[in-house]
Amino acid sequence: MGRIILTGDRPTGKLHLGHYVGSLRNRVLLQEEGNYDRFFVFIADVQALTDNADNPEKVRQNVIEVALDYLSAGLDPSKVTIFVQSQIPQLHEITQFFSNLVTVQRLQRNPTVKAEMALRGFNSDAEEENRRGLPVGFFTYPISQAADICFCKATTVPVGDDQEPMIEQCREIVRSFNGTYKCDVLVEPEILLPTNLACRRLPGTDGKAKMSKSLGNCIYLSDTPEDVKKKVMSMYTDPGHLKVEDPGKVEGNTVFTYLDAFCEPADFAAFWPEYSCLQEVKDHYRRGGLGDVKCKKFLLNVLNSRLEPIRARRAEYEKDIPAVYEILKKGSEAAREVAAATLHEMKDAMKINYFDDAALIASQAEKYRK
Repeated sequence: MGRIILTGDRPTGKLHLGHYVGSLRNRVLLQEEGNYDRFFVFIADVQALTDNADNPEKVRQNVIEVALDYLSAGLDPSKVTIFVQSQIPQLHEITQFFSNLVTVQRLQRNPTVKAEMALRGFNSDAEEENRRGLPVGFFTYPISQAADICFCKATTVPVGDDQEPMIEQCREIVRSFNGTYKCDVLVEPEILLPTNLACRRLPGTDGKAKMSKSLGNCIYLSDTPEDVKKKVMSMYTDPGHLKVEDPGKVEGNTVFTYLDAFCEPADFAAFWPEYSCLQEVKDHYRRGGLGDVKCKKFLLNVLNSRLEPIRARRAEYEKDIPAVYEILKKGSEAAREVAAATLHEMKDAMKINYFDDAALIASQAEKYRK
C-alpha cells in the first residue's frame, strides 16, 4: 500500500494562524511534493457538533468558512479530496464497531480529551455545580477520529503535537481490530509534526498557551491588514521590558515565538535590512536597546506578506460560493466510495457479511435439513 494522507479541522469558526503553521501550511507543501497516492482533507462537522449540539447553525455557517480557508491557503481540489464528515455515513458504522474495542477507562486517560473538557467546562460529574455535563459524543470523539483516519487507511496524519495522544489511541484501535478479527484490514497511521518547534503549538496573541477561537486571541487567515495590525501591536511581549534600553526576554515572548514560526531570511532584506537574521534581533533585544514596537512592526510586515496571497485567493473563491459547495459535494462522493470499500472489508473480517457469505448460508441450510 502506498502513502495515504488524511487531516482535517472542526468548522466552529474561521481558521487561524495556529491552524496554518500547525498543519495547513504543511498540507500545501505535501500537496505540491506529490509523494502520496491519495490525500484527504475533511471538514469535521460531526466532531464540531459534539460540543455544539445546541447550536448547529454555528457549525452550518462555518463549513463554508473552513472550505474557503482551505482553498485560499492553496489546497487544490484536483490534487486533494476535500469532503464533509457528516456526508460519509459509513464513518458512523465504523465508529460504532470501534467503540466496542475501547474502554471508558482508556478514554478517561486521553490527555487531549482531558484538556478539551477543561477548556469547555465539561465535567463527567454531573452533580458538580456550575459545570456542564459531559456529552457522550464529545467523550468518545477519539473513537470517531479513529474512524475518520481508518476509513481511507491513512498512513500519515499531519497535525499539531496536541493531537499525538489521539493518533496513539487510533493506533491502539487498529491493533485491537486487526488482532480481534485476525486480519490486516486496517493500517496504523503515523503522525507528521511540523519540523519547526514554534509551529507545533502557536500561542495566542495574549501569550496564553493555546490560540483558540473561544479565547478570542486569534489572528485569522481571513483577517484584513488592519485587523492584523491591531492584534500584533497589542501582542503580549516581555512584561519586564518597560524601556527600550532595558534587557528583554525572548523566551515566552509571543512576538518572538511568532517570528520563529513565520520569519525567513529574505524577510530581513525586504523589511528590516539593519539585521541579517533573527538571531541578531534576539541578541539585540536581550542586551537592551531594541523596542517592542520595532519588533512588532517587523512581525506585522512578515505576517501580511504571508497572508496577502491567501486573502487574494479567498476573494476570488468568494465570488462563486456555489462552486465551492460543488467541490465539497464531489469530494464527499469520492470519500464515500472509499469508506464503503473499507467498511465492506471490515464486515468481512468481522464475519457480519451475512448476505455475501454463501458458505454460511449453505452450512446453515444443511444444518436445518437434518
